[in-house]
Amino acid sequence: MNEKLIDLFEYTYHFNKEMIKIISENISKVDEKTISLINHTLNAQQVWNSRILNEKSFEVWQINSFEKLEEINNQNFQTSIQIIKNADFDQIIEYQNSKGIKFENTVFEILFHAINHSTYHRGQINSLLKQNGIEPILTDYIFYKR
Repeated sequence: MNEKLIDLFEYTYHFNKEMIKIISENISKVDEKTISLINHTLNAQQVWNSRILNEKSFEVWQINSFEKLEEINNQNFQTSIQIIKNADFDQIIEYQNSKGIKFENTVFEILFHAINHSTYHRGQINSLLKQNGIEPILTDYIFYKR
């Protein structure tokens, strides 16, 4: 199980990095929604990691300095890998969402959600890139594995 989750977080890290790169290369063409979504994608992974570790987290929709996005992506990846290597996947994590509502999920459910959430928003970003005349990148997992 660990190896499979690590592989999925490597995939997530790789394509988050590619998204940051394509946005950076086309910064004059991208809109505010694109910037907001790449930040949200990275922030959310940091938030989920922090919930598992019971640490202080980012705000889900905060806008980070664009120069910091690669560093945030790298830190998210390293933290997620350490969680995978050290956590009990069945452990229940109690947390509050951004609206203050209490929930609980297992570590595995949270990790899987973080991967799925990133994939979802990269799809949205690709759609926005295309609308702004920028060639989207193929981010499907199967292409990553080929």
